[in-house]
Amino acid sequence: MTGSEVPPSFRLAYVPGMTPTKWVRIWNERLAGVPLTLVAVTAAEAADALRHGDADAALLRLPVDRADLSAIPLYTETTVVVIPKDHVGAAVEELSVADLADEVVLHPLDDTLEWERPPGRPAFERPATTADAVELVAAGVGLLVVPQSLARLYHRKDLTYRPLTAPDAELSAAGPDSAPSAPSVPGSRVALSWPEARTTDLVEEFIGIVRGRTVNSTRGPKKSPAAQEASGRSPRGGAARGASAGGTKSGGTKGGGPKSGARGGARTGGGTGAGSGRSTKGAKGGRSTGGGKGSGKGTAKRGRPGRTS
Repeated sequence: MTGSEVPPSFRLAYVPGMTPTKWVRIWNERLAGVPLTLVAVTAAEAADALRHGDADAALLRLPVDRADLSAIPLYTETTVVVIPKDHVGAAVEELSVADLADEVVLHPLDDTLEWERPPGRPAFERPATTADAVELVAAGVGLLVVPQSLARLYHRKDLTYRPLTAPDAELSAAGPDSAPSAPSVPGSRVALSWPEARTTDLVEEFIGIVRGRTVNSTRGPKKSPAAQEASGRSPRGGAARGASAGGTKSGGTKGGGPKSGARGGARTGGGTGAGSGRSTKGAKGGRSTGGGKGSGKGTAKRGRPGRTS
Protein backbone atom coordinates (compact mmCIF):
# COMPACT_ATOMS: atom_id res chain seq x y z
CA MET A 1 0.00 0.00 0.00
CA THR A 2 1.40 3.36 -0.96
CA GLY A 3 1.40 6.35 1.34
CA SER A 4 -1.38 8.06 -0.65
CA GLU A 5 -3.83 5.18 -0.27
CA VAL A 6 -6.46 5.47 2.46
CA PRO A 7 -7.44 2.22 4.26
CA PRO A 8 -11.12 1.29 3.88
CA SER A 9 -13.59 2.29 6.58
CA PHE A 10 -17.34 2.33 7.06
CA ARG A 11 -19.44 5.10 8.62
CA LEU A 12 -22.86 4.19 10.00
CA ALA A 13 -25.24 6.98 11.00
CA TYR A 14 -28.05 6.28 13.47
CA VAL A 15 -30.96 8.28 14.82
CA PRO A 16 -31.92 8.57 18.51
CA GLY A 17 -33.29 5.34 19.94
CA MET A 18 -31.42 3.05 17.55
CA THR A 19 -29.06 0.50 19.13
CA PRO A 20 -26.72 -0.92 16.45
CA THR A 21 -24.47 -2.62 19.02
CA LYS A 22 -25.20 -6.18 17.89
CA TRP A 23 -24.54 -5.43 14.23
CA VAL A 24 -21.37 -3.50 15.02
CA ARG A 25 -20.06 -6.49 17.00
CA ILE A 26 -20.71 -8.85 14.08
CA TRP A 27 -18.99 -6.39 11.73
CA ASN A 28 -15.90 -6.27 13.93
CA GLU A 29 -15.77 -10.07 14.00
CA ARG A 30 -16.06 -10.47 10.23
CA LEU A 31 -14.19 -7.39 9.01
CA ALA A 32 -11.62 -6.76 11.70
CA GLY A 33 -9.44 -4.77 9.29
CA VAL A 34 -12.20 -2.31 8.35
CA PRO A 35 -13.08 0.07 11.18
CA LEU A 36 -16.75 0.98 11.61
CA THR A 37 -17.46 4.48 12.87
CA LEU A 38 -20.84 5.39 14.41
CA VAL A 39 -22.26 8.82 13.53
CA ALA A 40 -25.09 10.10 15.75
CA VAL A 41 -27.61 12.23 13.85
CA THR A 42 -31.10 13.55 14.49
CA ALA A 43 -34.07 12.10 12.61
CA ALA A 44 -34.20 15.23 10.44
CA GLU A 45 -30.48 15.07 9.62
CA ALA A 46 -30.23 11.40 8.66
CA ALA A 47 -31.13 11.64 4.96
CA ASP A 48 -28.89 14.65 4.36
CA ALA A 49 -25.99 12.91 6.10
CA LEU A 50 -26.20 10.21 3.42
CA ARG A 51 -26.60 12.64 0.52
CA HIS A 52 -23.66 14.78 1.63
CA GLY A 53 -21.34 11.82 2.14
CA ASP A 54 -21.14 12.13 5.92
CA ALA A 55 -22.14 8.48 6.27
CA ASP A 56 -22.10 5.38 4.06
CA ALA A 57 -25.38 4.03 5.48
CA ALA A 58 -27.86 4.97 8.17
CA LEU A 59 -30.31 3.39 10.57
CA LEU A 60 -33.27 5.75 10.38
CA ARG A 61 -37.04 5.94 10.50
CA LEU A 62 -39.20 5.84 7.41
CA PRO A 63 -40.39 7.48 5.27
CA VAL A 64 -37.35 8.43 3.21
CA ASP A 65 -37.15 9.88 -0.28
CA ARG A 66 -36.57 6.88 -2.58
CA ALA A 67 -35.56 9.07 -5.52
CA ASP A 68 -31.89 8.88 -4.53
CA LEU A 69 -31.84 6.74 -1.40
CA SER A 70 -32.35 3.00 -1.11
CA ALA A 71 -33.93 1.56 2.03
CA ILE A 72 -34.55 -1.86 3.54
CA PRO A 73 -37.31 -1.90 6.20
CA LEU A 74 -36.12 -3.81 9.27
CA TYR A 75 -38.95 -3.72 11.81
CA THR A 76 -41.79 -1.59 13.19
CA GLU A 77 -41.55 -0.30 16.73
CA THR A 78 -44.29 -0.45 19.33
CA THR A 79 -45.91 2.92 20.02
CA VAL A 80 -46.16 3.82 23.71
CA VAL A 81 -47.49 6.58 25.98
CA VAL A 82 -45.03 8.20 28.38
CA ILE A 83 -46.79 9.01 31.66
CA PRO A 84 -45.87 9.92 35.25
CA LYS A 85 -45.65 6.94 37.58
CA ASP A 86 -48.50 8.32 39.71
CA HIS A 87 -50.80 8.68 36.68
CA VAL A 88 -53.96 6.55 36.71
CA GLY A 89 -52.82 4.91 33.47
CA ALA A 90 -49.85 3.34 35.26
CA ALA A 91 -52.26 0.88 36.92
CA VAL A 92 -53.10 -0.86 33.61
CA GLU A 93 -51.00 -2.84 31.14
CA GLU A 94 -51.89 -0.76 28.08
CA LEU A 95 -53.82 2.36 27.09
CA SER A 96 -56.07 3.01 24.11
CA VAL A 97 -56.40 6.15 22.06
CA ALA A 98 -59.83 6.66 23.64
CA ASP A 99 -58.19 6.75 27.08
CA LEU A 100 -56.27 9.86 26.00
CA ALA A 101 -59.30 11.79 24.75
CA ASP A 102 -59.36 14.18 27.75
CA GLU A 103 -55.57 14.30 28.23
CA VAL A 104 -53.17 16.95 26.96
CA VAL A 105 -50.87 15.07 24.56
CA LEU A 106 -47.61 16.77 23.63
CA HIS A 107 -46.62 16.77 19.97
CA PRO A 108 -42.95 17.80 19.60
CA LEU A 109 -41.63 19.31 16.38
CA ASP A 110 -39.28 16.35 15.86
CA ASP A 111 -42.09 13.81 16.26
CA THR A 112 -41.26 10.65 14.29
CA LEU A 113 -44.83 9.31 14.12
CA GLU A 114 -47.03 10.10 11.14
CA TRP A 115 -50.36 10.97 12.69
CA GLU A 116 -53.50 11.36 10.63
CA ARG A 117 -54.91 13.06 13.70
CA PRO A 118 -52.92 13.16 16.95
CA PRO A 119 -54.78 11.79 19.99
CA GLY A 120 -55.89 13.78 23.00
CA ARG A 121 -56.05 17.56 23.34
CA PRO A 122 -53.18 19.61 21.87
CA ALA A 123 -50.87 21.55 24.18
CA PHE A 124 -50.77 25.32 24.06
CA GLU A 125 -47.33 25.14 22.40
CA ARG A 126 -45.43 22.33 20.67
CA PRO A 127 -42.10 21.41 22.33
CA ALA A 128 -39.04 21.74 20.11
CA THR A 129 -37.70 18.24 20.76
CA THR A 130 -38.78 14.90 22.20
CA ALA A 131 -36.32 15.41 25.05
CA ASP A 132 -38.07 18.69 25.93
CA ALA A 133 -41.44 16.95 25.80
CA VAL A 134 -40.26 14.30 28.26
CA GLU A 135 -39.32 17.06 30.72
CA LEU A 136 -42.81 18.52 30.37
CA VAL A 137 -44.38 15.13 31.08
CA ALA A 138 -42.32 14.93 34.27
CA ALA A 139 -43.57 18.42 35.18
CA GLY A 140 -47.18 17.27 34.78
CA VAL A 141 -47.94 19.39 31.71
CA GLY A 142 -49.17 16.51 29.55
CA LEU A 143 -48.50 13.05 28.14
CA LEU A 144 -46.30 12.00 25.23
CA VAL A 145 -46.70 9.33 22.54
CA VAL A 146 -43.44 8.02 21.04
CA PRO A 147 -41.78 4.87 19.65
CA GLN A 148 -40.76 2.56 22.48
CA SER A 149 -37.03 3.01 21.82
CA LEU A 150 -37.34 6.75 22.51
CA ALA A 151 -39.22 6.09 25.74
CA ARG A 152 -36.30 3.92 26.82
CA LEU A 153 -33.72 6.44 25.65
CA TYR A 154 -35.24 9.28 27.71
CA HIS A 155 -36.16 7.13 30.70
CA ARG A 156 -36.58 8.83 34.05
CA LYS A 157 -37.23 7.30 37.47
CA ASP A 158 -40.42 9.32 37.89
CA LEU A 159 -41.85 8.28 34.50
CA THR A 160 -43.07 5.05 32.93
CA TYR A 161 -44.77 4.08 29.67
CA ARG A 162 -47.55 1.85 28.41
CA PRO A 163 -48.29 0.45 24.91
CA LEU A 164 -50.89 2.44 22.98
CA THR A 165 -53.53 0.35 21.20
CA ALA A 166 -55.56 1.20 18.12
CA PRO A 167 -59.34 1.59 18.38
CA ASP A 168 -60.10 -0.89 15.59
CA ALA A 169 -60.72 -3.83 17.93
CA GLU A 170 -62.90 -1.69 20.18
CA LEU A 171 -65.02 -0.40 17.28
CA SER A 172 -65.47 -3.70 15.46
CA ALA A 173 -68.22 -4.79 17.86
CA ALA A 174 -70.17 -1.62 17.18
CA GLY A 175 -70.76 -2.57 13.55
CA PRO A 176 -69.59 -1.22 10.18
CA ASP A 177 -71.91 1.82 10.32
CA SER A 178 -70.23 3.23 13.42
CA ALA A 179 -67.93 6.17 12.72
CA PRO A 180 -64.49 6.01 14.32
CA SER A 181 -64.23 8.23 17.35
CA ALA A 182 -60.42 8.06 17.66
CA PRO A 183 -57.46 8.01 15.29
CA SER A 184 -55.46 4.89 14.52
CA VAL A 185 -52.02 4.38 16.03
CA PRO A 186 -49.08 4.67 13.63
CA GLY A 187 -45.94 2.64 14.17
CA SER A 188 -42.40 3.84 13.64
CA ARG A 189 -40.76 1.85 10.82
CA VAL A 190 -37.01 1.44 11.17
CA ALA A 191 -34.91 0.93 8.04
CA LEU A 192 -31.34 0.69 6.79
CA SER A 193 -30.78 3.32 4.11
CA TRP A 194 -27.90 4.33 1.84
CA PRO A 195 -27.31 6.40 -1.33
CA GLU A 196 -28.41 4.33 -4.31
CA ALA A 197 -25.48 5.59 -6.38
CA ARG A 198 -23.00 4.45 -3.72
CA THR A 199 -23.97 0.82 -3.12
CA THR A 200 -20.42 -0.29 -2.32
CA ASP A 201 -19.09 -3.71 -1.31
CA LEU A 202 -18.98 -2.54 2.31
CA VAL A 203 -22.62 -1.45 2.14
CA GLU A 204 -23.48 -4.92 0.80
CA GLU A 205 -21.54 -6.43 3.71
CA PHE A 206 -23.59 -4.48 6.23
CA ILE A 207 -26.85 -5.34 4.44
CA GLY A 208 -25.94 -9.00 4.83
CA ILE A 209 -25.29 -8.51 8.55
CA VAL A 210 -28.58 -6.77 9.33
CA ARG A 211 -30.44 -9.40 7.31
CA GLY A 212 -28.87 -12.17 9.36
CA ARG A 213 -26.76 -13.79 6.65
CA THR A 214 -24.00 -16.03 7.91
CA VAL A 215 -20.40 -15.65 6.81
CA ASN A 216 -20.82 -18.70 4.52
CA SER A 217 -24.13 -17.54 3.04
CA THR A 218 -24.44 -18.07 -0.72
CA ARG A 219 -25.77 -14.52 -1.01
CA GLY A 220 -22.72 -13.08 0.69
CA PRO A 221 -19.34 -12.22 -0.89
CA LYS A 222 -17.93 -15.04 -2.99
CA LYS A 223 -14.85 -16.83 -1.72
CA SER A 224 -11.75 -17.05 -3.87
CA PRO A 225 -10.78 -20.50 -5.24
CA ALA A 226 -7.82 -20.57 -2.85
CA ALA A 227 -10.08 -19.91 0.13
CA GLN A 228 -12.54 -22.57 -1.00
CA GLU A 229 -9.76 -25.12 -1.42
CA ALA A 230 -8.51 -24.28 2.06
CA SER A 231 -11.98 -25.02 3.44
CA GLY A 232 -12.06 -28.37 1.63
CA ARG A 233 -14.29 -27.36 -1.28
CA SER A 234 -13.50 -26.71 -4.91
CA PRO A 235 -14.90 -23.54 -6.55
CA ARG A 236 -17.82 -25.46 -8.05
CA GLY A 237 -17.76 -28.60 -5.99
CA GLY A 238 -16.80 -30.62 -9.05
CA ALA A 239 -13.62 -32.08 -7.62
CA ALA A 240 -15.39 -33.35 -4.55
CA ARG A 241 -18.14 -34.89 -6.64
CA GLY A 242 -15.63 -36.38 -9.02
CA ALA A 243 -13.64 -37.95 -6.21
CA SER A 244 -16.79 -39.45 -4.77
CA ALA A 245 -17.92 -40.84 -8.11
CA GLY A 246 -14.54 -42.24 -9.05
CA GLY A 247 -13.49 -43.59 -5.68
CA THR A 248 -16.53 -44.51 -3.69
CA LYS A 249 -18.89 -45.65 -6.42
CA SER A 250 -16.49 -47.35 -8.81
CA GLY A 251 -15.03 -49.66 -6.20
CA GLY A 252 -11.94 -49.98 -8.42
CA THR A 253 -9.50 -50.40 -5.58
CA LYS A 254 -10.45 -53.96 -4.65
CA GLY A 255 -11.34 -55.85 -7.77
CA GLY A 256 -10.30 -53.74 -10.68
CA GLY A 257 -7.65 -55.05 -13.02
CA PRO A 258 -6.22 -52.64 -15.54
CA LYS A 259 -9.01 -51.99 -18.04
CA SER A 260 -11.13 -54.98 -17.25
CA GLY A 261 -12.07 -53.91 -13.73
CA ALA A 262 -12.59 -50.26 -14.69
CA ARG A 263 -15.25 -51.10 -17.23
CA GLY A 264 -17.38 -53.27 -15.01
CA GLY A 265 -16.49 -51.63 -11.72
CA ALA A 266 -17.70 -48.17 -12.72
CA ARG A 267 -21.22 -49.48 -13.03
CA THR A 268 -21.35 -52.46 -10.70
CA GLY A 269 -19.83 -51.15 -7.53
CA GLY A 270 -17.02 -53.73 -7.94
CA GLY A 271 -16.65 -56.31 -5.24
CA THR A 272 -13.78 -58.71 -4.90
CA GLY A 273 -14.66 -60.65 -8.04
CA ALA A 274 -15.17 -57.76 -10.47
CA GLY A 275 -11.81 -58.12 -12.19
CA SER A 276 -10.77 -61.78 -12.05
CA GLY A 277 -14.00 -63.55 -12.89
CA ARG A 278 -12.66 -66.67 -11.13
CA SER A 279 -15.24 -66.74 -8.41
CA THR A 280 -18.76 -67.95 -8.95
CA LYS A 281 -19.84 -65.66 -6.14
CA GLY A 282 -18.09 -62.71 -7.74
CA ALA A 283 -19.75 -63.33 -11.09
CA LYS A 284 -23.16 -63.53 -9.54
CA GLY A 285 -22.46 -60.40 -7.50
CA GLY A 286 -21.54 -58.52 -10.65
CA ARG A 287 -24.75 -59.51 -12.40
CA SER A 288 -27.01 -58.74 -9.44
CA THR A 289 -25.64 -55.23 -8.95
CA GLY A 290 -26.33 -54.17 -12.50
CA GLY A 291 -22.91 -54.92 -13.97
CA GLY A 292 -24.34 -55.97 -17.32
CA LYS A 293 -22.58 -58.63 -19.37
CA GLY A 294 -19.01 -59.28 -18.50
CA SER A 295 -18.00 -57.34 -15.47
CA GLY A 296 -14.37 -58.27 -16.19
CA LYS A 297 -12.19 -60.22 -18.60
CA GLY A 298 -11.29 -63.34 -16.63
CA THR A 299 -11.51 -66.98 -17.66
CA ALA A 300 -15.28 -66.82 -17.32
CA LYS A 301 -16.61 -66.09 -20.79
CA ARG A 302 -18.70 -62.97 -21.17
CA GLY A 303 -19.48 -62.95 -17.46
CA ARG A 304 -21.46 -66.23 -17.49
CA PRO A 305 -22.13 -67.29 -13.91
CA GLY A 306 -21.01 -70.57 -12.39
CA ARG A 307 -18.20 -71.49 -14.78
CA THR A 308 -14.64 -71.51 -13.62
CA SER A 309 -11.43 -72.37 -15.45
